[in-house]
Amino acid sequence: MPLGDSILGLPQHLRGRLAAALDGETLDAASPITMMRTTLGVREGAEGVRADLAALERMGIAGPAAAAWIRALDSATAKSLNPDLVWSGPKVPGIPARDTPKVFDELVRTARRSLVVCTYAYFDGPQVFAQLARRLDEAPSLRLTLLLNIQRGRGDTSASDQLVRRFTEQFWHRDWPGSARPNVYYDPRSLDAQGPGGVLHAKALVADHQVLFITSANLTDAAQNRNIELGALIRDRTLAMSAASHFQGLIDGGLLSPLPGS
Repeated sequence: MPLGDSILGLPQHLRGRLAAALDGETLDAASPITMMRTTLGVREGAEGVRADLAALERMGIAGPAAAAWIRALDSATAKSLNPDLVWSGPKVPGIPARDTPKVFDELVRTARRSLVVCTYAYFDGPQVFAQLARRLDEAPSLRLTLLLNIQRGRGDTSASDQLVRRFTEQFWHRDWPGSARPNVYYDPRSLDAQGPGGVLHAKALVADHQVLFITSANLTDAAQNRNIELGALIRDRTLAMSAASHFQGLIDGGLLSPLPGS
């Protein structure tokens, strides 16, 4: 992992907390991992932050100097952040706007290392997953993570494991068109027979931990092309890292479950 990625993956307020601790010299790369977790208020990711601090110290950047480095990154990010609005649906004459399916296709086509794609709903899997499958087949080193919602139908009293098996069978045999398989995760809370305690409702794409695309559009033809949908394309490594780290934290914490066959 490149130097600084774990620190960049922290939310901004936690980077501020880390910088304050470095300024006061109450925290450094030699601090116990329990102290690192307590200071940052996190359970996961502290080991990576400590590794980043150790790498900075080997370069002669420690204490207040490391705090200044973190604040400089945040300042540069704030000044450079200039998201593009991305729309689905009818065009408005005279107002330039990015197009949802074109942005999605561009990010999939140019990704080199990793793609995280999260959607609440999809329809016609062989069509909507076609480019993702082609990209994964042609770039075996690309890590593709799909976060999908498995919904219990109205009146369906099937056991949760039966719903997962049913979805798994359909996804791998009918919906996923490629030979290489992505890593697929779902939120098991949506299968609660007493009613969903929560569903995976986010719609987003993170490419190479560099670009974040947040959108109201699901992976359906209607949402991509006909509905009026709005999103933001953000070419900012810090925000992209933070989003990817949050999704990974949900996976590592067992809050999102792997789909069998992934």
